[in-house]
Amino acid sequence: MFRALIVGVTFGSAPASEQALDEACALAASAGYLPVDRVAVRRPRPDAALSMGSGKAEEIKARIEAEDIGFVIFDNPLSPVQQRNLNRLWGVPVLDRTELILDIFAQRARSNEGKLQVELARIEHQLTRLVRGWTHLERQRGGIGQRGGPGEKQIELDRRMLDGKARRLRERLHRLARQRRTRRRARGRNDAYMVSLVGYTNAGKSTLFNALTGAGTYEADQLFATLDTLTRRLRLPNGEMVVLSDTVGFVRDLPHQLVEAFRATLEETAQADLLLHVVDVSAADRDEQVEQVERVLAEIGAAEVPTIVVFNKIDAAGLTPEVGRDPCGSIDRLWVSSRTGEGLDRLRAVLAERAAASRTVGQADAGQADAGSQSQLQHIDGGAPEAEPADHQPVVVPMAASGPSGARA
Repeated sequence: MFRALIVGVTFGSAPASEQALDEACALAASAGYLPVDRVAVRRPRPDAALSMGSGKAEEIKARIEAEDIGFVIFDNPLSPVQQRNLNRLWGVPVLDRTELILDIFAQRARSNEGKLQVELARIEHQLTRLVRGWTHLERQRGGIGQRGGPGEKQIELDRRMLDGKARRLRERLHRLARQRRTRRRARGRNDAYMVSLVGYTNAGKSTLFNALTGAGTYEADQLFATLDTLTRRLRLPNGEMVVLSDTVGFVRDLPHQLVEAFRATLEETAQADLLLHVVDVSAADRDEQVEQVERVLAEIGAAEVPTIVVFNKIDAAGLTPEVGRDPCGSIDRLWVSSRTGEGLDRLRAVLAERAAASRTVGQADAGQADAGSQSQLQHIDGGAPEAEPADHQPVVVPMAASGPSGARA
């Protein structure tokens, strides 16, 4: 493994977060690096050339040489100029947070669509790196037998090449998105109740997915262990059938390029009937993780989808299974352990209740639509219906009052 130094720079009065550096170390380990040390830096404002002060940069250089460090990974975004200058000063490759996450995604993508999405995100990031990033790109090309037009700069050639690759990738992803929409419409015609697992990375979504469906997908105690969306049918205790999907995990400061590249996949979350927001209840910064997930859900148009919060890993937090209810009395929070199975029977029961209620509402809506169509046809065919004879009185049948069991969960 490559020995890496983790650097976190905090600007202004923003509070320094040990959890942020812990997460940066976990991301580095997930990408295949060995975090050997960490450095926390505070500055009033970013330095345009180095992001940090020159004195601190020299101090880190001495540590790199003394500890035989091969990579420096920043838990912050770096400009192309800052990255180039630090590379030259320290003599080792320098990565920022965006490049680190892109590297992880490139390693973990397994499906054809996932690989295309990651490749598109990496190309779009490379396009931002071309802007005044490297002096060798300022040489001009041209002349007989040369690539490019007369006087065309190398940076322009590279940008044109990357733009072409990005365009071709978008076209292929667009075709895959159409196929995904076709499959989604087919599920809709089958009246399938769709449930999506969402949550912060390493919250235990894949473990919960396996515990519910028995799918046997890869799971590990690491960030972004799985990337590709996986869908399975799940039969519930009352006989209801739901379609359960495990989606990519979210993370703090998820690169914009990845959100855009994975938008077609993430938008399937917005089409779900129910979201299970899986939260690692043992995490010290779980409130911040919940906030980050809700921010991404709002960005992809899934903020209004009905949601049940599943507090996972109660075995690690020393808690017991329980439920929480909203002001209407419906269960909207559950505490479970996908590892030990505690609380999962209650989760299955809640899913069965939601699916049954959704089917009942759907059938009622369909009945009302049919009644409206019949009324319209009668009006078209013969105008108003004939009046009943005076001696014919309709029979009034009293309706049974709906009890609590008829309420929608």
